[in-house]
Amino acid sequence: MIRKTVTLLCTAGLLASATATATLAGPVERACRQSDRPQASASLCGCIGRVADQTLSRADQRQAADFFKDSDKAQEVKMSDRRSHKEFWDRYKRFGQTAELYCS
Repeated sequence: MIRKTVTLLCTAGLLASATATATLAGPVERACRQSDRPQASASLCGCIGRVADQTLSRADQRQAADFFKDSDKAQEVKMSDRRSHKEFWDRYKRFGQTAELYCS
């Protein structure tokens, strides 16, 4: 009886931990994990997500996450004449450089 209870508690704890990790993942980490890129491991996506949390606002992260789904959007933003796009692109480049440094 005690063994069953301990097993159930441990299983519930593991499930809660996995759910919390998925819930806490930011937009960039979630997009990375959902991408079809073969090198997108859980550890790499987690690292990229942590860098995004520290270098990009939530709005910037949502915009950057779109690039995982549609890489043409990145090119559109990069080539755009809009000031907001240029400012975002500067922040995004710094994020990319930092992620490359810490996550590679």
